[in-house]
Amino acid sequence: MEWEVVIGLETHAQLSTRSKIFSGAATAYGAAPNSQACLVDLGFPGQLPVLNKEAVRMAVKFGLAIDAEIGMRSVFARKNYFYPDLPKGYQISQFELPIVGKGEINVVQEDGTTKTVGITRAHLEEDAGKSMHEGFAEHSGIDLNRAGTPLIEIVTEPDIRSAKEAVAYAKKLHALLLYLEICDGNMQEGSFRCDANVSMRPKGQKEYGTRAEIKNLNSFRFMEKAINYEIERQVDVLESGEKVVQETRLYDSDKDETRSMRSKEEANDYRYFPDPDLLPVELEQSFIEGVRKTLPELPDVKRARFVSDYILSDYDATILTDSRPLADYYEAVVIVCKESKLAANWVMGDFSAFLNKDNKDLAESPVSAEMLGGMLNRITDNTISGKIAKTVFEAMWAGEGDVDTIVEAKGLKQVTDTGAIEAIVDEVMANNTGQVEAYKSGKEQLFGFFVGQVMKASKGKANPAMVNELLKTKLNS
Repeated sequence: MEWEVVIGLETHAQLSTRSKIFSGAATAYGAAPNSQACLVDLGFPGQLPVLNKEAVRMAVKFGLAIDAEIGMRSVFARKNYFYPDLPKGYQISQFELPIVGKGEINVVQEDGTTKTVGITRAHLEEDAGKSMHEGFAEHSGIDLNRAGTPLIEIVTEPDIRSAKEAVAYAKKLHALLLYLEICDGNMQEGSFRCDANVSMRPKGQKEYGTRAEIKNLNSFRFMEKAINYEIERQVDVLESGEKVVQETRLYDSDKDETRSMRSKEEANDYRYFPDPDLLPVELEQSFIEGVRKTLPELPDVKRARFVSDYILSDYDATILTDSRPLADYYEAVVIVCKESKLAANWVMGDFSAFLNKDNKDLAESPVSAEMLGGMLNRITDNTISGKIAKTVFEAMWAGEGDVDTIVEAKGLKQVTDTGAIEAIVDEVMANNTGQVEAYKSGKEQLFGFFVGQVMKASKGKANPAMVNELLKTKLNS
């Protein structure tokens, strides 16, 4: 039987507020266990939650960015369940009336087509604490620093049809949250984590199959591997005549498999009811418009502008706008050098390669946009060749100064004097008479040999265009 996979994603993004969603406790990562949990977070009797307005503003900002319905009236509810890292015995979330309603995110796929993923809702909630299992003998520790940390949970429609589509959507969402500056996106620290609901159905069937939820996928690579494993597992179950069990599963990256965690709860298992300690959130249109004014240029708009203003391909524009800092860096380079395609090649090529090699964030780059733009100007004015520029860039990265300082100190200035280059060409031809005769007899592939010999004799300093022109003239005379 031919099967179709149906996937929906639930993403928990930690909002970049300095304090928690219902208390004044700090949200900074890495503090000593239980040092950032106040009486409200710990659920002490008589301690009342107070909503963090900044969390509301960030949620609305996300909703506007995906052109979603904004809930002018939203309600916080208690989601009741008992777990060691949930001290109140319930989690404050939103259920029937979320702050963000239906919207959509457009995702460019590998083949260049655009996939629209519907967003069902996005709601505010508090995070739970964390159970610590490592380093404890026969028991677990509980760290409640994360308890009360503000989250926005973003739920998709079941529109995704492959693991690759799921990863493409997650990457697009991740980039959007960073553009909006409402989440730091750090997956290792748990700031951005996804749950994947995966089910199978016979091709052509409208009804959905029974789904399994894979919890807490905290890397794009693991997301793809976990979903692909789950697809194979469910197909094997169905084709053996058995039924898929609705359950929550965890992905074991060491064994590259998902394993059962617990039976999957339904909404009524949580006994949702409005939180009596929190009033409904009622927004005014003036608040919405104030948030709208803070929206940055969004990735899709920026990509289209890069194509039209800088005459870049869709591919180049997509790569450069995937990250807001990279897009800003690129534009700063273009301001200096004016050559948009040359700048794109260097930013996507050598510059990004050096960042990756040294495992640096863009903010840590030793080569500023002004320095790179200045070096590209020396390529376009023929002070240095593209090949020599790689040597110059490496020196700039090592902290040896700007392009002019390095070119002067290392004697790298390109030779553009026609007479000097002609003398080198004549010398190369005189020293390789056999190859000259062979070229003139029809072995035109030897042209590259002569170019290489001239560049070698000039220590890479001869202007390549002039070398080619002179060689063509002399070899064909």
